[in-house]
Amino acid sequence: MALNFHQLHIFYTVAERGSFSAAAQALHMTQPAVTMQVQSLEDYFGTKLLQRSTKRIELTEAGSALMPFAQRSIDLIRDTDSQMSKFTKQLKGRLQLGASLTIGEYILPRLLGPFGQEYPHITISMKVMNTAQIMEEILNHQLNFGLIEAPVNHPDMHMEAVMSDELRLIVSQSHPLAGLKEVELEDILAYPFVLREQGSGTRLVMEEQLKKKHINPADLKIVMELGSTGAVKSAVEAGIGISFVSESSVKHEVALGLIQTIPIRDVQFKRQFYSMYLKSALLPISAVTFLTFLRERDLQQWM
Repeated sequence: MALNFHQLHIFYTVAERGSFSAAAQALHMTQPAVTMQVQSLEDYFGTKLLQRSTKRIELTEAGSALMPFAQRSIDLIRDTDSQMSKFTKQLKGRLQLGASLTIGEYILPRLLGPFGQEYPHITISMKVMNTAQIMEEILNHQLNFGLIEAPVNHPDMHMEAVMSDELRLIVSQSHPLAGLKEVELEDILAYPFVLREQGSGTRLVMEEQLKKKHINPADLKIVMELGSTGAVKSAVEAGIGISFVSESSVKHEVALGLIQTIPIRDVQFKRQFYSMYLKSALLPISAVTFLTFLRERDLQQWM
């Protein structure tokens, strides 16, 4: 019997998940099939790799020694897929992904067209949800991966920055700040703000940058909190307050003269968008190809 990657992947997933049943669910296999593959790997090495108990699977000394090699083999396969995806033009399949609100509503629609022209046989199904919902569906194997506005800390999730973005200060055409080429950060603090809800990626980035400038976000005059970027833009256009939104999300309104963006001296609200998927999962080549497209192309030409 020869050592093979499939067995290493199964072993790694069992160790990560802590049980054969959880690994079987993650790998879409039956529990007996998972058990058989791990036993075959133990037979190959001639030693026990996992200590079975009624509560949880634990690694033996040999299993602990094997884990980093199993992890490296998974990483190698992922890197191989990523490199080879650049040369694969006749891919077929269905790609299921989740995207947080700003990404799903304003960023990806402009990128799916160019991607579809290059890979016309890949069908994309996208759900626009909040980060918690995306993570839940990934854990339940309903989505291949997600694109989110801020990284989350979860032991089963892999995070990787794949796109850049920048928030801009927006004001209505009738606002006292309208027409200025630049403002000081202190100058905007006296005005009412309309912001995304607490916990949104946009709100987190804004608050982090304010703290770096020694400004307490709690001191802002927040008159309204809204659950979508579209609602925030409408409130700003109506003169209810000023706000920060993704630069990509407001280009239409700026072009129509409904809203203005104003630079803030010596302050930039830059951020990264992240891909999120299970550490133990091997993404389908269609998903790897899409993520490679996001990482390596000049996306600004389409934004």
